Amino acid sequence: MSEENAKEDEVATKKNHSKYRRDKPWDNEEIDHWKVESWKAGEDQLPGGHLLEESSFATLFPKYRETYLRQVWPVVTRQLDSRGIACELNLVEGSMTVRTTKKTSDPFIILKARDLLKLLSRSIPIAQAVKILEDDWQCDIVKIGGLVANKERFVKRRQRLLGPDGSTLKALELLTGCYVLVQGNTVSIMGNSWKGLKQARRVVLDCMKNIHPVYHLKRLMIQKELEKDPKLKDQDWSRFLPSFPKKKNVPRKKVAVKEKKPYTPFPPAQQPSKVDLQLESGEYFINDSTNPRKRKMAAQMEEEKRTARQQEKSKEKRQARLEMEHTPPQKAEGKKKEHASETPVQERIKEKFKNKGASGRSDVSDFVQSQSKKAKQSH
Repeated sequence: MSEENAKEDEVATKKNHSKYRRDKPWDNEEIDHWKVESWKAGEDQLPGGHLLEESSFATLFPKYRETYLRQVWPVVTRQLDSRGIACELNLVEGSMTVRTTKKTSDPFIILKARDLLKLLSRSIPIAQAVKILEDDWQCDIVKIGGLVANKERFVKRRQRLLGPDGSTLKALELLTGCYVLVQGNTVSIMGNSWKGLKQARRVVLDCMKNIHPVYHLKRLMIQKELEKDPKLKDQDWSRFLPSFPKKKNVPRKKVAVKEKKPYTPFPPAQQPSKVDLQLESGEYFINDSTNPRKRKMAAQMEEEKRTARQQEKSKEKRQARLEMEHTPPQKAEGKKKEHASETPVQERIKEKFKNKGASGRSDVSDFVQSQSKKAKQSH
């Protein structure tokens, strides 16, 4: 009982500090807590006048960016020197390095210089990348390489983010107010508002999760129109925003998982063969058709009969061929065969022409003699 009373006393003695909390000077709606105050070199100074330790950052860049970086490096050096940052381009190792100097007055500028190197290595042009050195610009590099396992699917979803002729990416830039560049396995985002960076990052990640960017773009367009209306500023916008239900995927066939048997070092027992089963049941001795030995003997007998028939046929053919070679040819029989093949009408016509042939010679000689007599009489 004493312990319970002690606990009750402890609960009663606890004070609600939020009840007696006084208003602080920064508890004001007019103050923008997200705003980053710019560093003024003349007014804002570090204690001691300079940084105590040197800070440096190095970033690797791909081989295909080497020629471009060599061309624009004087511009990078000029921009960083004006802010008290030293830079170095190492073409042997393929790296870029920035470090603070004694002239560095802004402690945060080294992080901005690091972001500049990252953006340059991700193929962002120098004219756009230099804007990151300003205080009101931020950047975000989204790594999308490991979000999709299949390479072909990854390429399709990355192309979906770009859209036909880059139209989807251009619409995303207009709605979020950010600069977006898709390069390889990363997406670089630059903007002057944290809200736009957050929206662009969500669209990129959801696109890799197979959610089309068009759905997000439609919501962003409606939100942009609602922001213009001061009456709806403090109201819930869920009734205006479209809701896109997820499509139910086709259920996959359940693969039957085989249960693993316990491991035994000994091999399994040999299974009985078909003949063994017939011997056990007695079917081997009853049914002749299923007896393999009898079937084998019957097949051998049929094969022997077939070979014997083939030998007899070949022997008869050989004897007939020898008889044809030794018998002389008979012409008369051949003529008889020819005449036999003729019809009776054809035979009558042939006899008629034969008779005319014999009398035709005498007619020709008589005709020649008469013509010669006529010729003599005319002369």
